[in-house]
Order: sequence, then C-alpha cells, then structure tokens
Amino acid sequence: MTYTISNSTLTLSRRALMVGVLALGAAYLPHTMACAAEHNVFTLGKAGDPDNIDPAVTGTNNSFTVTYPAYERLVKYKGSASDIVGELAESWEASPDAKVWTFKIAKGHKFADGTPVTNEAVKFSIERVVKVEKSQSKQFTQINNIELVDGDSIRFTLENPSATFLSLLAGSGASIVNPAVMQHETAGDMGQAYLAGHTMGSGAYQVTSWEKGQQIVMEPNQHYPGTPALKKVVIRIIKDATARRLQLEKGDLDLVEDLPSDQLESLASVKDVAIVDEPGFFVTYLYLNNKSAPLDKVKVRQAISYAMDYQGIIDGVLHGKAKQMRGAVPSGMWSHDETVKQYTYDPEKAKALLEEAGVSNAKLGFLYAKTDPNWEVTGLVLQQALAPLGIALEMQENDYPTMRDKIDKGNFDIAIGNWSPDLADPSEFVKWWFDSKYQGLSGNRAFYSNPAVDKMIRDADVISDQAAREEAYKKVQAIAAEEAPYVMLFQRNFQVAMRKNVEGYVYNPMLLQMYNFADMKKN
Repeated sequence: MTYTISNSTLTLSRRALMVGVLALGAAYLPHTMACAAEHNVFTLGKAGDPDNIDPAVTGTNNSFTVTYPAYERLVKYKGSASDIVGELAESWEASPDAKVWTFKIAKGHKFADGTPVTNEAVKFSIERVVKVEKSQSKQFTQINNIELVDGDSIRFTLENPSATFLSLLAGSGASIVNPAVMQHETAGDMGQAYLAGHTMGSGAYQVTSWEKGQQIVMEPNQHYPGTPALKKVVIRIIKDATARRLQLEKGDLDLVEDLPSDQLESLASVKDVAIVDEPGFFVTYLYLNNKSAPLDKVKVRQAISYAMDYQGIIDGVLHGKAKQMRGAVPSGMWSHDETVKQYTYDPEKAKALLEEAGVSNAKLGFLYAKTDPNWEVTGLVLQQALAPLGIALEMQENDYPTMRDKIDKGNFDIAIGNWSPDLADPSEFVKWWFDSKYQGLSGNRAFYSNPAVDKMIRDADVISDQAAREEAYKKVQAIAAEEAPYVMLFQRNFQVAMRKNVEGYVYNPMLLQMYNFADMKKN
C-alpha cells in the first residue's frame, strides 16, 4: 500500500506505517529557560491550554490537571487504588437501598481566602453544577434533594439507587467551589466567566496567572493543611512534541505529556529521565456524526470501520504500544466482551458496503487538534484509505477548545478523541457513549440514537446486581458494534516522561493527567 501525504510519498506495508509521517510540517523549538527548573518549582509541559477550568463546566483531563489540585471533593481515590476514602468528608453512610447518602464534613479545610469549607458550600457547589447545565451537569441530575443536617452534615436523596454515586463524588465535577464566586457573577452565569480562567477552591494549589498559549502558574493555598514541598507549579504550553522532549532532557521541564511513541523510546536511554508506562482504560476512537449525511447510514459507518488499518497504525505509529479495541468497554474492566464484533482492515468489504449504500464521490471533514500527536496522522491514514473508495476526507485542524465546541454542537462529520473513565465502572463507556440523552460533549459524541439501547442502559443504571448490569452492557455493545456509531481504534497505556529526581507521583487509572502535586517533590 502507498499513502501519499502532502507532497511526499510514503511506501509502507499493510502492517506498518513509516514513522516519518509524524514529522509533518516544520518543527519549531520555543525559547527554553535560561536554567534548569528550580528545586521547589515543578514544571510540566503540555501540548495545549485547558479549554476551561470551571469544574462545573469542563470535562477534559487536560483541564483536570488544574482543577484536581485546586479543589477538594467529599471523597477521593485512595492512592493508586479504586477504593474511595474521605477528603472533605470525615465519614458517611448510605441507606440500605443506596438512595440516601449522608456525609459529615471534616473540620479544618479552608478555601484560599481563609473561609472554612462548610456543608453550605458543598450544597452550593453541587447545585451549581446542575444549574449551569454544562458537560458535568447530567451526572448529578439523579439527585432529587439536598438537605443540610446537624450543622456539619449534608444528605443527598437520589431518584433511584446508584452503585456509582460515591465514585461520582470523587470526580472533578463534584469539586467544592467557594460560594464567594457569586461576587463574580455576570448576567446570571453563577461565576462561569470568572472560573473559566481562575480557581476558587480549597485544594493545595490555586491558579495565580494564566497566559494563554504560554503558561499557567499555580501557587500553594496558604490555608491548606500541611506544607507541600513544591512552592510553585508551572504548566508550560509547548505545542511541538520535539521541543517538549528536548526541554525535558535539558532539565527545563520536570514532566511532559503527549509524546509520540518514537520520542518516548528515544528518552528511555536518557540517564536522568524515567518513563511512566502504566496500564489503564485510555482509549482513542473516531466519532461518526450519525445525524450528518451520509454518516446517517449504517452501511457507510460500517464501511469506514472496515477502511481503517488498525494494526498498521498500532505498529507503525504507536510502535506496538497499544491494542485494537473490541467493543466500547476496554480490556481489563468488567463487561468487556471478547466475543463482540471487531472490525478488521478490509478495503473490499468497505467498497461493497458503500456501493450497497449508494454512496460515491462523498466529501467529509476530519476534525482534530494537535493536542494528541497521534490524531493528525490517524486522520491522514484514514484520508488515504477512503480516497480509493470515493470519499474525499478534508483535514480540519482547530485549536482544542474550538474543536470541543464544534463536537458539542454536532458541527462536524468525523472527529477523533480520547476517553478515560472517572470511575472503574463500564457505565463510564456504555452509558455516556450510547444513551441519546447524553449527546454532545457529555459523552455521546456520535449523536447516536436507538430507543432499545436507551432502555437497556437506563434500566441497568438503577440496579445493583452486577451480573444483570453486565448482561445488559454486553447486549448494548453487540448492537452498537453492528450499527457502528464510532470507529473503535485502540486502547493504550498511559505514558509520560519525567525527570528521575521527581518523587511522590502516584498513578491512578481514573486520574489520567491529574497529579498529586501536594505529595510530590524533587530531590
């Protein structure tokens, strides 16, 4: 097979892609710092700015890098485990039917302005998430009532029993915001415009400055319990992956995200650099807009799934550091089904399906950003695979916030994205990806709709019997595999590179791109 990209021609086998495709465009190298990062300053290199840092609004791990250390929540994950422990909550109890949850708020937690975190602040924050009606709100609409109890406790009454409510409260959307944010309210926005670029939490670090496209600076909350070793966290925005890698090698950065596999491999031999390579539930997939012709036809969506050279991308781009997805639920999580349909690279089958659908000479757009170094090359491979089938695929690069806005509004044909769960439950994939009431950034980014699937998902969401839930989720995956609302690409490990003098980082598969800065230091 020969892929022609821009003005160059790359010849490659069915099972391999030339790594040179990753070198598209001229690499630029921003000015590096005059000296290595200071001992008590942690400097992280990111590919792009967060889209928004209001925890009630944003749903991206790229933004959670900021919101996670800036806010506290009632509960949190215990280290690297999926076990839940208290953070703001000193204790809690649930009713036998798991519909009523009561939490006692611990004393000693204060917002950055010195005011204590109270049960009133918790009530305000959760109600605010629902009222602003952004990407996080639909997770909390299951709450029927919130009441203050005994001066320092809060009680949630749910519409139905929930096996995942406690884990939900460990997520970024459940971050507790200082009610004083209402002083910054504009036109009834409950402070959204202000919190989009500022923090008002009780977490260890708060944002003190943000220069878009340059850096975000976070400094300690002076009222946070304990004394973090790091006196400053600097998040530098460096779009070029090579520039991030070189600054890490020099010691100007302490940790870098989103490096291509070949660059991670080259860092393995660098004396003072360590590679974090951890298994998890991180997946990459394509959203096919089911409301946009001709993608509203099942056979066209199936054809695109057959046109993708999965193993070629895995071997040639990811250097074998991934595996093809099989169904929505990733390998290693209960409800993953090794028997569900998995598409293979079959151009002839793709061609036949397009002919059956009566589609030829179609034009589609591929929406992406350079936030992930693998997104553009995946689009280029698909572009070259679809061309002989009579589909012209236009590459549509946007900055990440604009890309997300277009996805939310359904203003795209094909888009690419990553997904990682906030809790170790298959509903994080099945419910959000396929239930029609979550269309848009909430999760169903293919704008897929099937009433039978909706019913199965919603019925499973209110029962605690894991076997029954698993049966339902496997049925949903089987139906979705046939209707192909997404192209299921690959599942891969979480990989970042950091300096070996960094100590205290704890990896948790539910907290990708979220760092426990308060526990970290540099020796």
